[in-house]
Amino acid sequence: MENQGKHIKRKEGASKKKGLTNTILTLLIFFFIILIVASGLQIYKWYNNNQKNKEILNEIKSENIIMYDEAEDEVAVDFDALKKINSDVVGYVEVNNTNISYPVVKATDNNYYLTHNLKKEYNGSGWVFMDYRNDLDGKDKNIIIYGHNMRDGSMFGSLKEILSANWYKNEENKYITFITEGGTSVYEVFSVYQVEKEDYYITTGFSNNEEYEGFLKTIKDRSIYNFGTEPSVDDTILTLSTCANDNTYRVVLHAKKVNIDVKKSSS
Repeated sequence: MENQGKHIKRKEGASKKKGLTNTILTLLIFFFIILIVASGLQIYKWYNNNQKNKEILNEIKSENIIMYDEAEDEVAVDFDALKKINSDVVGYVEVNNTNISYPVVKATDNNYYLTHNLKKEYNGSGWVFMDYRNDLDGKDKNIIIYGHNMRDGSMFGSLKEILSANWYKNEENKYITFITEGGTSVYEVFSVYQVEKEDYYITTGFSNNEEYEGFLKTIKDRSIYNFGTEPSVDDTILTLSTCANDNTYRVVLHAKKVNIDVKKSSS
């Protein structure tokens, strides 16, 4: 009788243990289902955001708002038409042998276009935008343009190519084009690098030439490649920046203005 009681207790214990195991397994399965569904939704949102932005680019190109002028061998931009889409448009930037070929916008802060596209629709892919502190009046020494590091290579997702020897040793990539309503400016690359998140390289105002000269020396010395180009205090520079390594690093390009095309962009 005593042995039978022990046997019953063992069966009850085994049954409870089995029940607990089944409960844990059920909870784990439920957790993984939620995780899969959530991941699927994120992938869908990511894909949908990217597709929407691609549609916007295709739209402005198909309507000849932005087009390649074969006769002039340059990009022609209809700023009047672009500003009907978004009055925040300030320019157009193009970087050889990357996917970077975008209208540039500017808001009243550096947050809005992290989550909004050219049509001011909410979009996690954002858009390519200029630092809100910058003005295109010829007085700013450091013009800064940002874009998300998108995994599909859109926005500034291909800016990381500048850290490859195949890119920075290619003479075709030596010049960056930045088009505004005032004309087409050409910038010559003098520094490319990766740096931890900081505010120094995005400084827009300098008290005097000595401060600016020190700034130029610092960002040039950071370059992973010597382009043989020396920026001076008389130069205006263009800075392109995107995040990397889960937002802990920045991929950065600096170029100095070397030419202003007297031809105006189409309007």
